[in-house]
Amino acid sequence: MRRYLRLYLYFLRFSFSRSLEFRLDFFFRVFMDAIFYAVNLAFFAVLYGHTDELGGWSFDETRIFVCGVFLVDAIYMTVFSNNHWWLPLFVNRGDLDYYLVRPVSSLWFLNVRDFAANSFLNLVLAGGLMAWALAAHDAPLGGARIVLYLLLLLVGTLLYALLRLAFILPVFWLHTSRGLDEVSWALARLSERPHQLYGFALRVVLVSVLPMALVASVPAHVLFEGLTVERLLHVTAVVVGLAGFVAWLWRRAVASYASASS
Repeated sequence: MRRYLRLYLYFLRFSFSRSLEFRLDFFFRVFMDAIFYAVNLAFFAVLYGHTDELGGWSFDETRIFVCGVFLVDAIYMTVFSNNHWWLPLFVNRGDLDYYLVRPVSSLWFLNVRDFAANSFLNLVLAGGLMAWALAAHDAPLGGARIVLYLLLLLVGTLLYALLRLAFILPVFWLHTSRGLDEVSWALARLSERPHQLYGFALRVVLVSVLPMALVASVPAHVLFEGLTVERLLHVTAVVVGLAGFVAWLWRRAVASYASASS
């Protein structure tokens, strides 16, 4: 464990030093995400100009949910996004060889090696918006619930990263991830709306099969309504099941990999 932590600190140091060499890109990403945040908040503000509730949530509650989406997206873009973008290129160019022989878990290494320091300010901005949304809520939520909510958002980020990886790994057989990547991004859009807005069948899919609802919507429900034993067991089962499936898929993918030396 100490070796993995020390290695990750090296990743962080290298990523920040590299990002500061390209300052225009660094600040352009901040600007683009700020526009994304403003547009989404304005979208729901317009909707609530015509209704008092949306899917049973007040504007204050929906604003917390939207900021949860921002926070998950910022963590994913900072920690995982660059790595998932590079993986198909490594497979097709044969560069994966260099990572499979490392004396650490290749799956861990390929998922976290490239920390997007140029997205780190966006993570700070998303965290600030979350603090603002929680403080602006019309009723006290309680420190314990807020901590649990933030922990569930971290779990949601992990689920989102696992889902993205599940759609990327077929590149080992298809030699392109473009089509599945488009499907993955389309599914991700579903996580940006409260899942209670969808029909029953789609809700079941989003909660259990392709658990986009567990990314931000279900954590918000826990914040407002409390955590039940059934919901805790369900989230745990989905996380363990998806992680197991991705690990199995990775083993099958590596076994079928035609390296540059083969």
